[in-house]
Amino acid sequence: MPAAALTRESGEDAFRRLFRFYRQRDAPDLRGVVDFSVPGGQVFKSQLSISSVSDQDAYRAGLQPVSQWKAYGLKGYPGFIFIPNPFLPGCQRHWVKQCLKLYPQKPNVCNLDLHMAPEKTTDLWGQSKEQLRRKGSSKCEPRSLLEKLRWVTLGYHYNWDTKKYSANHHTPFPSDLAFLSEQVAAACGFQSFQAQAGILNYYHFDSSLGIHVDESELDHSRPLLSFSFGQSSIFLLGGLKREEAPTAMFMHSGDIMVMSGFSRLLYHAVPRVLPNPEGRALPSCLDQALSSDLPAGSVIQHSSDEDWQVCAKYLQSSRINMTVRQVLAEGQKFPEECGTNRKGQAPFEDCHHQENSRTKRHKPN
Repeated sequence: MPAAALTRESGEDAFRRLFRFYRQRDAPDLRGVVDFSVPGGQVFKSQLSISSVSDQDAYRAGLQPVSQWKAYGLKGYPGFIFIPNPFLPGCQRHWVKQCLKLYPQKPNVCNLDLHMAPEKTTDLWGQSKEQLRRKGSSKCEPRSLLEKLRWVTLGYHYNWDTKKYSANHHTPFPSDLAFLSEQVAAACGFQSFQAQAGILNYYHFDSSLGIHVDESELDHSRPLLSFSFGQSSIFLLGGLKREEAPTAMFMHSGDIMVMSGFSRLLYHAVPRVLPNPEGRALPSCLDQALSSDLPAGSVIQHSSDEDWQVCAKYLQSSRINMTVRQVLAEGQKFPEECGTNRKGQAPFEDCHHQENSRTKRHKPN
């Protein structure tokens, strides 16, 4: 059955059927996938709050002036905003390097911590860079630790077992990523956004992200921000129930997605990672070098040629996604014991719809 017919179908687990369709290895029909580089149909231009972010602050975050961004919405998905690559030349490299070299470091938490001794995961970059640099095209070569990385959590660390955040499992949120997130949120009309938790996902061509809803945050009035780098992917955005068939869309390197309002609590998934559409090892936006004169107070740092060589080798078969959330409303605190304050109240982990466990959400084929 073609994707167009599946998209029109509703009923029990309509989302799962489309997920499996795009998960196929044998080149499924991609004509039904929304491409924001050629807007039309259900895609419309979305307005941004241009005056909320100064050009100087945009430059400091490695972004073009907001007046130069393009932003789109999707009919039927109020609160969803798609911003095709607004990064300045060379600035994507900073975020790739941070996700591979800095953010996996302790005290941040990663999936390898669940299976390895602490001393083995303290320097994933140092243990992997030479192996990555020498890596050929053979699938038989052993994978480096960085290639075994699946997720990293920042700030309030998401607990994959209890499906919640807690006050006693928190480390400082990276200041550069917080600044980037605050500028993007302000441009989308959320001036008081606070970056409090981040989940970094590391994908390869055989990876997927299962169907889930991000609702463990206690404040759902704040947006969910998503940043993608490297190879492309298909993203599925569904409804409030899995019976609603989702809309498929491409996400390319540098693209930003904002889910707010009605769209904040919708089911979504990534069934497939694809080679970038230019047919090159890396998308051309990652070939561009960073300008030598960064503005005062810039959070962007120059990457050495040696470091970028490692990052580029990794990205030839991989995609990195950063999602940033605000967990608590201003002045809000975590409940000490959800389930004991009021008679009959369910335990905390049952107060919200549970996301699928990490082993189901993001696993190799």
